[in-house]
Amino acid sequence: MGTVEDVRIAKRTGFCYGVREAIDKAKEASAAGKTTHTLGQVVHNEGVVQDLQEMGIRTVETLDDVDHGAAVVIRAHGVRPDVMERANARGLEVIDGTCTWVIQEQKELAKLVEEGYTIVLLGTPKHPEVVGLLGFAPDAIVVDEDEDWDRIPRKKKMALISQSTQPPWKFEKLAAYMVSRSHELKIVNTVCPVTIRRQEDTLEAAREVDLMVVVGGRSSANTKELTRLCGMVGTRAIQVEGVRDLGDAGAFDGARVVGVTGGTSTPIEDLHAVARRILELAGTPSAREHAEEIATGALSQAATPAGRTTSLPKTSASPTSGAA
Repeated sequence: MGTVEDVRIAKRTGFCYGVREAIDKAKEASAAGKTTHTLGQVVHNEGVVQDLQEMGIRTVETLDDVDHGAAVVIRAHGVRPDVMERANARGLEVIDGTCTWVIQEQKELAKLVEEGYTIVLLGTPKHPEVVGLLGFAPDAIVVDEDEDWDRIPRKKKMALISQSTQPPWKFEKLAAYMVSRSHELKIVNTVCPVTIRRQEDTLEAAREVDLMVVVGGRSSANTKELTRLCGMVGTRAIQVEGVRDLGDAGAFDGARVVGVTGGTSTPIEDLHAVARRILELAGTPSAREHAEEIATGALSQAATPAGRTTSLPKTSASPTSGAA
């Protein structure tokens, strides 16, 4: 017999602003009748990429795969400046979906190079955002986990900058470590505010529930961090990519209230579907019967206009839509 009576969806979930903008730009170009490609997966979410493919929007890994004269969407992560130059030189219509926060990072990096700093970049080495950033500062030293940190040289004039989705605590720890390795240390905090808010809201939800379900791509760093944070407040968490990963009712044994949160590349519709599936799978008889109603109620609670970072699907319980 199922024990789950209620589900809660963390506030300010769904696509982050940058991901939503890039997806919208791709859809607009396609709707205008243009042959549209995205350079790399526009979002780390198989379902969304599949939806875009059905609209005729193709993912390509290199500009060589883009038909001459086609529109190419640069995703939120951004690209190296030479990629932009090549696309323009080939006569492609470039639709720049680079997140405004990432554009700011790129400018900050170029400025640090100009000012002669030895630059340390906290980031995942092969992540598309980091690859793009290195186009602006090819000599930057990329470090990730703390076992990498002893590679950081001792220099008189050093600067620290971060990939936007790195955990704030890791950035702060690295800043403290670097204080003793340089005479002048410039710290440019480029951890994205949406990443920070997402973590705060996930922690808030985790403290109020018996179990958390974190929804997001297996390779998504910001999703893994949400799972880790739930554990830090003592709430058991399971991570899934979507509804299809929820088949074992036993995972919910003894849980009365279950929380649902998602990474910045997880559509809010997926969180709604996961909430409904949890109730159908492991709910009490009453919760199973009212699964759709409870899940929609949880969505409208999470999606108060003041708390939005993303657009919302229209549900009967959620008349509001649009960015905060």
